[in-house]
Amino acid sequence: MSLAFCGSENNSAAYNVDKGVLNNGCFVDALNVVPHVFLLFITFPILFIGWGSQSSKVHIHHSTWLHFPGHNLRWILTFILLFVLVCEIAEGIVSDGVSESRHLHLYMPAGMAFLAAITSVVYYHNIETSNFPKLLIALLFYWTLAFITKTIKFVKFCDNGVGFSQLRFCLTGLLVILYGMLLVVEINVIRVRRYVFFKTPKEVKPPEDLQDLGVRFLQPFVNLLSKGTYWWMNTFIKTAHKKPIDLKAIGKLPIAMRALTNYIRLNEAFEAQKSKRSPYPQGSKSIWRALCCAFGRPLVLSSTFRILADLLGFAGPLCISGIVHHVGKGNNTIRPQTSLTFILLESTESVRWRIKILGVFFISSQEFLANAYVLAVLLFFALLLQRTILQASYYVAIETGINLRGAIQTKIYNKIMLLSTSNMSMGEMTAGQICNLVAIDTNQLMWFFFLCPNLWAMPVQEYSNERLKKTNEMLRGIKLLKLYAWEHIFHSSVEETREKEMTSLKSFALYTSISIFMNAAIPIAAVLTTFVVHAHLTGNADFSPSVAFASLSLFHILITPLFLLSSVLRSTVKALVSVQKLGEFLSSEEIGEEQDKCSAQRNADNHSKYQVVPLKVVNRKRPAREDWNNYSSHMRRSVNITEGDDFCVKITNGFFTWTPEGSPALSNIDIRIPQGQLTMIVGQVGCGKSSLLLAALGEMQKISGNVFWNSSIPDSETGEDVSPEKETTVDTEVRKRGSVAYASQKPWLLNATVEENITFESPFNKQRYKAVIDACSLQPDIDILPHGDQTQIGERGINLSGGQRQRISVARALYQQTNVVFLDDPFSALDIHLSDHLMQEGILKMLREDKRTIILVTHKLQYLPHADWIIAMKDGTIQREGTLKDIQNSESELFEHWKTLMNRQDQELEKETIIERKSVLERKNHRRTRYSRDARLKDDEEDEEEITESDDDDNLSSVLHQRAKMPWRACGKYLSSAGILLLPLLVLSQLLKHTVMVAIDYWLAKWTSDVISAKSELEQKNCSVCQEFNHSRYSKVFSILCCLGIILCLVTSIAVEWTGLKVAKKLHYCLLNKIILAPMRFFETTPLGSILNRFSADCNTIDQHIPATLECLSRSTLLCVSALAVISYVTPMFLIALLPLAIICYFIQKYFRVASRDLQQLDDSTQLPLLCHFSETVEGLTTIRAFRYEARFRQKLLEYTDSNNIASLFLTAANRWLEVRMEYIGACVVLIAAVTSITNSLYNHLSSGLVGLGLTYALMVSNYLNWMVRNLADMEIQLGAVKRINGLLKTEAENYEGLLSPSQIPQNWPDRGEIQIQNLSVRYDSNLKPVLKHVSAHISPGQKIGICGRTGSGKSSFSLAFFRMVDTFEGRIIIDGIDIAKLPLQTLRSRLSIILQDPILFSGTIRFNLDPEKKCTDSMLWEALEIAQLKHVVKALPGGLDAIVTEGGENFSQGQRQLFCLARAFVRKTSIFIMDEATASIDMATENILQKVVMTAFADRTVVTIAHRVHTILNSDLVIVMKRGVILEYDKPEVLLEQEDSVFASFVQADK
Repeated sequence: MSLAFCGSENNSAAYNVDKGVLNNGCFVDALNVVPHVFLLFITFPILFIGWGSQSSKVHIHHSTWLHFPGHNLRWILTFILLFVLVCEIAEGIVSDGVSESRHLHLYMPAGMAFLAAITSVVYYHNIETSNFPKLLIALLFYWTLAFITKTIKFVKFCDNGVGFSQLRFCLTGLLVILYGMLLVVEINVIRVRRYVFFKTPKEVKPPEDLQDLGVRFLQPFVNLLSKGTYWWMNTFIKTAHKKPIDLKAIGKLPIAMRALTNYIRLNEAFEAQKSKRSPYPQGSKSIWRALCCAFGRPLVLSSTFRILADLLGFAGPLCISGIVHHVGKGNNTIRPQTSLTFILLESTESVRWRIKILGVFFISSQEFLANAYVLAVLLFFALLLQRTILQASYYVAIETGINLRGAIQTKIYNKIMLLSTSNMSMGEMTAGQICNLVAIDTNQLMWFFFLCPNLWAMPVQEYSNERLKKTNEMLRGIKLLKLYAWEHIFHSSVEETREKEMTSLKSFALYTSISIFMNAAIPIAAVLTTFVVHAHLTGNADFSPSVAFASLSLFHILITPLFLLSSVLRSTVKALVSVQKLGEFLSSEEIGEEQDKCSAQRNADNHSKYQVVPLKVVNRKRPAREDWNNYSSHMRRSVNITEGDDFCVKITNGFFTWTPEGSPALSNIDIRIPQGQLTMIVGQVGCGKSSLLLAALGEMQKISGNVFWNSSIPDSETGEDVSPEKETTVDTEVRKRGSVAYASQKPWLLNATVEENITFESPFNKQRYKAVIDACSLQPDIDILPHGDQTQIGERGINLSGGQRQRISVARALYQQTNVVFLDDPFSALDIHLSDHLMQEGILKMLREDKRTIILVTHKLQYLPHADWIIAMKDGTIQREGTLKDIQNSESELFEHWKTLMNRQDQELEKETIIERKSVLERKNHRRTRYSRDARLKDDEEDEEEITESDDDDNLSSVLHQRAKMPWRACGKYLSSAGILLLPLLVLSQLLKHTVMVAIDYWLAKWTSDVISAKSELEQKNCSVCQEFNHSRYSKVFSILCCLGIILCLVTSIAVEWTGLKVAKKLHYCLLNKIILAPMRFFETTPLGSILNRFSADCNTIDQHIPATLECLSRSTLLCVSALAVISYVTPMFLIALLPLAIICYFIQKYFRVASRDLQQLDDSTQLPLLCHFSETVEGLTTIRAFRYEARFRQKLLEYTDSNNIASLFLTAANRWLEVRMEYIGACVVLIAAVTSITNSLYNHLSSGLVGLGLTYALMVSNYLNWMVRNLADMEIQLGAVKRINGLLKTEAENYEGLLSPSQIPQNWPDRGEIQIQNLSVRYDSNLKPVLKHVSAHISPGQKIGICGRTGSGKSSFSLAFFRMVDTFEGRIIIDGIDIAKLPLQTLRSRLSIILQDPILFSGTIRFNLDPEKKCTDSMLWEALEIAQLKHVVKALPGGLDAIVTEGGENFSQGQRQLFCLARAFVRKTSIFIMDEATASIDMATENILQKVVMTAFADRTVVTIAHRVHTILNSDLVIVMKRGVILEYDKPEVLLEQEDSVFASFVQADK
């Protein structure tokens, strides 16, 4: 058939111009082509020139700067314009189908308009990003011309009586409006930017974010098309495939999304609530109101998008119904049923006239929508729009959630800085609870905004927290557990908690499986009920494929809300609980509040009763857990002129407590700390020395009295911090204090480099830094570390020894330029040489000579002569204060007691000794070596470095290849852990279920098609009394299939959850078994955080996430596969079109998986420093506040939060990028399936039932395709947990088996305690150097042996050799006639006792800590406590032996913890007893008593003492002096002391 613009019929009215050219329809259409041709000719050269010059743009941000106003409106109008033009093209083609001629003018102008509209928006985008507004004049002309020509056409339609009943009239009217609106937008750009018709154009600057080259997250800045399709992510995802994504690649957050911006917004909402309501507006309701006020607007937008998407979702069933209905009618698809639509016009003449003038057919919208191909195209567009809007809804919701999370985390952090001390010191609020609030509750609130399905029940979390706490304690005390052979006790304890957790998980798995079952079964049951009832009750009703498959599609639409219903309910409950917890936390009392309450509760009359109550152990000392200084806001007392300004701190009539209700920990405190001098605080363990420092810093609650700081002290380092939340008189008082350099008794270190820990945010001064390093003798340690002082200190300084941690903490205090320095027992973990050097070079030379005020808490009484002022404490009160001379004169008894302890003759001798010793020490310190353990660590890290370096040299492509691979081995490990029975059940049930689902739908297609066939036969026979169609056979088969499907849904849901539970239980059990039996070397070379992560994050992933992801992945994959199979069966032609789509789909998922995994890991890795920062802050709150560094730490928090949030945002954008593309591919699948089905039905007489089946399944593909890829990516990330755990399962366990059977070992071995060491050489690992070399010794039964030597001489290795904790590769140890190498490890370790230097207590009771095996009677426990000088302490506690010990024993002082460890060893009553520097944190008086008790109580036992203070082994029977792993001297102490050149004698001299 010939083509012609106006048609090729003879005597065509289209060529008639008798009434004027404007009354000729073809001419008017030709006129409408002019503007479009004009635009294409004008813009194409400019676009090519522009693209050529823009090919190397300066920076990506230039392409995202949207300069012109009305940008979004222009894009929306252009999209609507394009859609209307597509409808116009379709309408032209359909209406032209009735004529034998082809009238090109019906659709060609619309086609040209479509091209021009696309060109206009491309042209506009290039002009906008290039900022050449003058070139927009072309668009101004185009919109004007298009508007005029289209208006002419519309007017002529009106003139000729064409009205709303004709679709072309409606479309033309719409186009006039659209062109008019676009013209208005263009004029508005001129008005605002003044680029033409004005003298001075308006200059604009890019937004601040786009000026910052570090901002790479461009979603808020790009054009609407790029926003909707995440097109800007293309480059990012392609780059990710070439090189791994790091923090540098994702850049910084835009300002509007930063934590500080959102925190300010949230805080303003809180303040608004505060002004409206009560003065304590932190309840749940107020928090919800504040959250809605701050973040409600974007959520309304997200909800609007969601509603629009849901409404568009109904287009699918409606179009399927229409297509199947019209396909069923046969040949009426191409041609409209009515060829003329002027029937309603009054005059026949006018009808003829109009036909003559226009010469074309018009159709109504009903006839237009009666075309199956039109419906297919409309369905395609509806799907595209619906999916785009849905993803926009998701994105807005998640972005809002991420912003909210950042704001709440900042709010929590600011609250921590203001928390009252007692909240934490009494265990009401632990660091763990705060970290849970940050890590879990803020995320739950974030996901609540998105209604995420993966939120789990509370009991699981509680038991999980308890299990992690026990696991953490087990790992921290692993050395003690191994030495005491207590592995089985703690293994059982963790497993018991795990069983509780598993019970909780089982009930939740049951709930989840029922939820999965209901989600799958309800639609099947609904379909069954609907169709069977419909067929039987309304026999004559329409039971056609169009009705059936439209209904089926509607049921499929219902699946998602059903699937989300339980999740929405769960997440709502979780969010309510989280907000309640947040409310409780935010309403916790702050500084100033509690003091006023205390003052109100306790009047002056009450004070007298505290003066007579002696202090029991209420010593709630938590030096790294407290909050701002508790100054009373009523401090008005002025200083007397006579007192002068020579004091630094003064406390008058001070009573201090840890809790508002508790009895005071400090009573009758009246002290005055002189300015610019050295003040020492001394006293026995638990007398309140550390508490006094904390009281001065304001960390304790003040019951009464006053604390004065001399505010006239100039201080360059004061880090003033003005909190936006709290600006009270209390702050004003606190700030007077200024910065105090504080070294707590328990060293607090940052997870940073050694240098950063010492400089602690202060400017780096090389000379001062070097002097501090020397004063703290840190250079030898730094030399050994793998990267020197740039070595990263692990969590809580885990890769350092106790002494190193303490010296770094002291070095930090020395380095600061503050005028006041507080040192809390800095010598406790140091040997005598290091202590002396630190005292001389650090405290005396660096601090005192610099006229700094120093307050030193110490047990080293030999340093008292250096003190300018001494404060002696006893039972929480001041026993005496003054100079040493004052105390000698007034308290001669106390002075004599000290003198005895110091082992001194007089003050002069002491001073001379120090001066003589100083030069010797300086020489020796350079030769000092570290613990052999550190040497081993170094070797190990060097090995790791070599591996890393060799990895770096590998070809990049192989690394990238590894990144692109799925972890199939981990997947195999996971599935194989399920067992032989479960795995086949899981696979077969899934396959059967989906086969039955397809069978149900296929049977429905057959049933409905047969109904239609039967009806048409009846119509042909024209039989009025023929028998009705019998539905019973069909409905029976349909019912059986549906019931089978429901049963299989139940089986699969239970199988998945059951598999998950079995695997979770098995992997945790194996992991715990492997870890607890691993050699000590493993724990020394593997960071604790890394092991704990396997038990926490990875176990949590395996417990809770993998089963759900596995179920979703298998369901979505099998649904997609079955859907594609059905479509291919219905229309085999579809397979040809499927191939390119499959290739596109493969590449999209391939690129996405790599980027998604990197971003997920980045999200996890950026969350870790954030959580660490919270826990570090809580741990070191006292230090931070003493230094006045709150503002700096807040700034760090903002940086960490923003890093985590930018990773989360990129991950969200990547997910949306994938989903939009997969949805579009799904829409293409629907379009291709629809077109091929319609064509196949028309030409090959395919039944309408099968057409409906194919289209319904095509819609399913579009729904589940992105689920499949997303779940695949999630599964890949989650299987990483299995892979990591699998790596730990390969750890070799210690050899617990022995050569001797239990019957060969005497029951009471070792009964005598004789030890023979023969040519012993040991090392920590087979690839390391020996730490003991050819050592031989003989220890007789009952002898007391003292071992001494410099640090790193092998003393501790010597003690560990008795327990086979090190590798004995030569020689042997024989105890009571048995070679210990032949004994089972459990037997050997359970028959010996050791006390370690670091005191380790576990949470529980005192009884559990002393005797976890429950072998001893109460009297035996009390006897051990009496020996350890703790009986009176424990008796004073509520519950006695059953008194609670908090985590790490934090409710006891350091010294008391060490005494409990002594008592624990005494309980065992073994014949061999080893003390490894066990009295480091104990004062001299208590130590002396202990020594005497040990000598008498253990008179018949063999005692080996590794000496920290050499004078403690002077009464030993034999002394062994060690150096570099060999025995240097071995004799009686008196013999060695007589020898002039004896090393032991020099040690004793130095220890005086």
